[in-house]
Amino acid sequence: MDVATVLMVIACMAAYVAWFSRLASGLRGPRVWPVLGSLPGLIQHSERMHEWISDNLRSTGGTYQTCICAIPGLARRQGLVTVTCDPHNLEHVLKTRFDNYPKGPTWHSVFLDLLGEGIFNSDGDTWLVQRKTAALEFTTRTLRVAMSRWVSRSIHLRLLPILKEASTKSAAIDLQDLLLRLTFDNICGLAFGKDPETLASDLPENAFATAFDRATEASLHRFIFPEFVWRFKKWLRIGMEATLSRSVAHVDRYLSAIIKDRKLELNDGRNYDDLLSRFMKKGTYADSFLQHIVLNFILAGRDTSSVALSWFFWLVSVHPYVERRILLELAAVLAESRGNDPGSWVATPLAFEEVDRLVYLKAALSETLRLYPSVPEDSKYVMADDVLPDGTFVPAGSSITYSIYSAGRMKLVWGDDCLEFRPERWLSPDGKRFEPHDSFKFVAFNGGPRICLGKDLAYLQMKSIAAAVLLRHRLEVAPGHRVEQKMSLTLFMKNGLRMNVHDRDLTAIAGELRGMAMPEVVAAIA
Repeated sequence: MDVATVLMVIACMAAYVAWFSRLASGLRGPRVWPVLGSLPGLIQHSERMHEWISDNLRSTGGTYQTCICAIPGLARRQGLVTVTCDPHNLEHVLKTRFDNYPKGPTWHSVFLDLLGEGIFNSDGDTWLVQRKTAALEFTTRTLRVAMSRWVSRSIHLRLLPILKEASTKSAAIDLQDLLLRLTFDNICGLAFGKDPETLASDLPENAFATAFDRATEASLHRFIFPEFVWRFKKWLRIGMEATLSRSVAHVDRYLSAIIKDRKLELNDGRNYDDLLSRFMKKGTYADSFLQHIVLNFILAGRDTSSVALSWFFWLVSVHPYVERRILLELAAVLAESRGNDPGSWVATPLAFEEVDRLVYLKAALSETLRLYPSVPEDSKYVMADDVLPDGTFVPAGSSITYSIYSAGRMKLVWGDDCLEFRPERWLSPDGKRFEPHDSFKFVAFNGGPRICLGKDLAYLQMKSIAAAVLLRHRLEVAPGHRVEQKMSLTLFMKNGLRMNVHDRDLTAIAGELRGMAMPEVVAAIA
């Protein structure tokens, strides 16, 4: 190598070191390495990613910027990530400057094969048209009635018999798996009126459910690699891209057949109240549009509720005072509507009016979602240069990650007891009313124009399942089972949730209730 080349290399290295020093000094948060940026830290803490992000946010006051690609020309744009959990920043991104923060091209390309231009994978006018149409459907009582019917059916004909058998045989069950199956059956029934029966007594493998899970996993796998890598693998039809192609093809065939049959059935005058049928009655849509509508709502409604319920049942099992208060509330509501005989409390599914009155149960579920949100982090693409309310400059082409997990664990937002499971923080001072917190302080259901359309349906499903199970059974974590977070876009439990099931004796609760005056009941719950 000649002297000129050596000098050129030294000059380039010196220039890079000077540039990198300026870059690193302007960033807060995890350590940034040459070329690799903060990727070494991400890899090192991959098993506790959400806690690691929370630690960084606590030390930086709720917002930091890092670089995942420390290369000139990329580091200040595509490689720059702003991470925040500041409620004012969240309101700015999710509401005030909503149009400046779409999901963006990376998210869209990753999920395009599975979700197409569906509501959860689109921006702009494409998203707006679907959102307005879907919003009309989600505000109707008919859809709530349909959800209640599917939920009650799956609880009483499938989930409860499985739990009863486990109790009789003293056999541990994986509650997370059962809840995933239950909510999948429910959301499929609500979305397109078909029951895949994944929660049948023998817990069968369903081809559609398997294909959907594999397609989702393969789509998420794309986030790991640069786009050119997974696109090359897709072209070669190898690895996870081959799995994705096969799985999407199976899902397409399954839903195409349902759409074809449903058109014939509706033409014959048959009546359905699922989402697919309601969209088909509203207008003439392409089959691909209808298919993606269905898939998007299955993706949104399946994992989120089941994951939230898994964390809820675990938290309740290790906080007996919360369990007692839930039971007292259930007993008080059911004694008033059904009488004092505990047998009548479990004879039939809870009615709308009974479920709606369970304010402490809703508070406990909300507290669960505060600490363990089903989607712990989400991200947005920055369309144009902007400044966040806390003064952070975000350049066009960069991305913003908002940590929903961290937002529920900040002392500045929730107080010194922010890490405690305390449902009372969601109740009015007299304990009689549920009092929601600001939607940019509690972001488990998103916020702004993209706030979850199915929020009320989710609460209906979760409250119905939780009430039905806790009225009949006491659950405890199986000895030796470790409850850990799985690092994925959805906050699954890494090892499932192995629990022992015990029959509940309601006579003690009924007796305790009869011995209490109403003010004492309210005080015991609140």
